[in-house]
Amino acid sequence: MSRNLFRAYCRKNGDATPPVVPAQTLLLAFEESGILHDDKRLSKFFAALKKAPAELTESQFESLLEISPTLVEQVLTKQLAIPQFQDFCGHIADIFAEVEENRGGTLANYIPQLEKVDPEKFAVSVCTVDGQRFNLGDAEDYFCVQSCSKPITYCLALEARGEEEVHKYVGAEPSGKTFNELTLNSKSQPHNPMINAGAIMCGALLKSESLDASARFDYVMKQWRECAGQEKVGFDNAVYLSERQTADRNFALAYFMREKKAFPPGVDLLDALEFYFQCCSIEITTRAMSIVAATLANGGNCPLTGQQVFKPNHVKNCLSLMSSCGMYDFSGEFAFRVGIPAKSGVSGAIMLVVPNVAGFAIWSPRLDELGNSVRGVHFCRRLVETFKFHTFDSTLGLLDQRIDPRRNLYESRLSGVVAFCFAAAEGDVGEMRRLVAKGVSPDQADYDGRTALHLAASEGKLEAVKYLLDLHVNRASLDRWGNTALDDARRQGHQGVIALLSES
Repeated sequence: MSRNLFRAYCRKNGDATPPVVPAQTLLLAFEESGILHDDKRLSKFFAALKKAPAELTESQFESLLEISPTLVEQVLTKQLAIPQFQDFCGHIADIFAEVEENRGGTLANYIPQLEKVDPEKFAVSVCTVDGQRFNLGDAEDYFCVQSCSKPITYCLALEARGEEEVHKYVGAEPSGKTFNELTLNSKSQPHNPMINAGAIMCGALLKSESLDASARFDYVMKQWRECAGQEKVGFDNAVYLSERQTADRNFALAYFMREKKAFPPGVDLLDALEFYFQCCSIEITTRAMSIVAATLANGGNCPLTGQQVFKPNHVKNCLSLMSSCGMYDFSGEFAFRVGIPAKSGVSGAIMLVVPNVAGFAIWSPRLDELGNSVRGVHFCRRLVETFKFHTFDSTLGLLDQRIDPRRNLYESRLSGVVAFCFAAAEGDVGEMRRLVAKGVSPDQADYDGRTALHLAASEGKLEAVKYLLDLHVNRASLDRWGNTALDDARRQGHQGVIALLSES
């Protein structure tokens, strides 16, 4: 494979010199793939590439590949979760620009600190299950996770106690009522872990018997950082104090649960409440939260570190409840219109999980009457209008003309040599490199005897022609009508291509 990769990316400066791969070409391939230079998996690779000469011989290229062979090969052959990542990001940026104009909604006013946030803030971040990342807007600004903490608290409770034990104390049904309603189900349980009562209960089940309050919260912060690929995760003490001072309903919920004997034996009610307030006051950026969401999308395995933070079956349970209960009283409508597991918070955050594909984090503080970010919901709806991300999109088959970014643009229509010729006609040198790296011969012809060089020349794709000539394809090859690539270029009047093919 390394020889094919070298051939795919090499450039020959003349017959007398050996072929080389420009280091800048490799850097560009990583940039276009969405693998950022701060990716910890490739820290040694990028350090070595930085010290490498501007042009790499085959042996130097192979030495680089040996540092992280699997991931580098995936990047250079476009075998990541979203192969055409730049196109994908372009669509995301278009949606972002459209949604940014939406200034509906109001700031949360029942927690005073949340009312002080700049209402114009808006950020969107995405991280795929392969660690491809893209950030827009205020993606480096910190905000409190609020109810977006609930999926993580639930997963941690499952890790600590197991599914059977956790669901002795908390249900798995939508409540049909507001997130802080003073109500329990017929078994005197909180309805589900995604509402306040359920999150308080999950916190009470989380290592309360083995760790004191401070050690338990330290453990939670450590798990959040592991989910976020060791990105910085903080704590907003001002929001914590503000939340605690305005928590009459949450205190009422806890005392109501104690009256109904809903808690397991030995739980300290005030300790459980304090822990809940602390979890809501964790602060994060969309950049980091998208990695947390991607960890859930990846079955509990963090894409940037390879750490298995949660067991896959626990993540499955969590995503199921996010689908049915994650968006407050809008959960059913959201499941119908958007169809992606999500959790919102009154800070204006939405954590969106596309299983086996990517995690999204959206933050915009203005809320609708149900407590969800107005821009956040708008973004999610536009996302599934553009991409095939709804859980049940697979049922639509060929009737659905929306984009499926998981599929390779060319191999979704064609295969092998024909795909290579199609990429040449489109002038997509990156895709041509990927196919050469997979072993496709650049000299092979289609059913009409037309090679990639014929098609690139006919369409005037100068960069594709240059790349093919660097691969030393046969420029004298004839199609079924007896024409060379130069004949095609002359017929179409592509002067740049004519000049290039006329060189000896």
